[in-house]
Amino acid sequence: MDLEDGLPPNARRRAMATLAIAVSMAVLDSAIANIALPTIARDMATTPAATIWVVNAYQFAVTVSLLPFAFLGDIVGYKRVYMAGLVVFTVASLGCALAPTLPLLVLARVVQGFGGAGIMSVNTALIRFIFPRAELGRGLGFNAFVVASFSALGPSIAAGILSVASWHWLFAINVPLGVVALWLAERVLPMTPRAGYRFDFLSAVLNAVTFGLIITLVDGLGRSPGPIELGEFVLALLIGTVFIIRQLHLTVPLLPVDLFRRPIFALSVATSVCSYIGQTSAYVALPFYFQYVGGLSQIDTGLMMTPWPAMVVIVAPIAGRLSDRYPAGILGSLGLFAMTAGLLSLLFMPAAPSYPDVAWRMLLSGLGFGFFQSPNNRLLVGSAPPERSGAGSGMLATARLTGQTIGSALVALSFSLTGARAGAEVAHGTTLALSIGATFSFGAMVVSALRLRV
Repeated sequence: MDLEDGLPPNARRRAMATLAIAVSMAVLDSAIANIALPTIARDMATTPAATIWVVNAYQFAVTVSLLPFAFLGDIVGYKRVYMAGLVVFTVASLGCALAPTLPLLVLARVVQGFGGAGIMSVNTALIRFIFPRAELGRGLGFNAFVVASFSALGPSIAAGILSVASWHWLFAINVPLGVVALWLAERVLPMTPRAGYRFDFLSAVLNAVTFGLIITLVDGLGRSPGPIELGEFVLALLIGTVFIIRQLHLTVPLLPVDLFRRPIFALSVATSVCSYIGQTSAYVALPFYFQYVGGLSQIDTGLMMTPWPAMVVIVAPIAGRLSDRYPAGILGSLGLFAMTAGLLSLLFMPAAPSYPDVAWRMLLSGLGFGFFQSPNNRLLVGSAPPERSGAGSGMLATARLTGQTIGSALVALSFSLTGARAGAEVAHGTTLALSIGATFSFGAMVVSALRLRV
């Protein structure tokens, strides 16, 4: 059977089931820990600030290792990297659940992040070999549906578990799910072609150091820029330059500069980064507005935020199917136009908005984001040659994390510039953050439209 033409329907459904389980675990574990931080701080007799590393350690490990694992997937096969990542993630989840101290929990989260990166780095590459070429958009639409669903359900799932059990079960629940996903993966995931080149360890190290410095630099700039941030900027510039120069001289680079020479790939990555900056600006800023300005509880704030991801859940699969028939440049631009309109409408909410006032604006934003996401992902992954599917998959995940990191830092910077500590200042900071988000969303729309000319 030609792997490029996908698996038979029954095998395809089982293969997507294992991917859905693993991706849902990776998505949940990047979000549910936030809910448990106060409880973890009390149980381990530590400060809230120290427990932030439970979240940061996971995100840091994922970001620095995505591209190396994607590159490794091209070499040894995507199924092998996926299953290795799933094993590491499952074992590390058990380690998180059993960790008696905060340092051990943070260490287990680092290992879990590496496992999550192994899953996410080759996830969409595997979808390319699971679905026929003509139905790739449908497969990526389903993947976007899973990601959006568990992103939306994450806080509720975490709250439900914490209402009946300790925080340890947030991680322990991954163990049986991981075992089921592994059992399925071994039986149904396709073995993909392997490339004939070797793994570039030096490039992997340079990649990790460069992205690690960028993450800490962006985080520092969002809080209190100073001499440390200046040093990080200089180091990131120097090491990043060495990294990129090395990639330019390699036939098959770890950072896929060869794929960036394809205008359609470069434009799709840029569109993805800008769109996630816009989305994250709203996702991070609005909860502060609802609680500090509107005086809402955490539960009510969650209800205010729900319409956006709920709409993505509905729209993403539909947009995925449409992307198999219509150009992503058109679909993506229409979606980003709606998202920009939604972000602008949020800027002009009433001072004391009711739920309907917020809901229709969030629904419009979610409609636009969901309509853009699947077509863009299809074009980005599909524009890479089959033997470089791992590189395309890795860049897709890296673009998402890069946009989310920059978006969060820009919100922090907006609040810092406006001195946001109470109602009025938080309102000004939210306005600035939403303005920045709308600007990036509009920029993403323009870049998306440029793909129609390529």
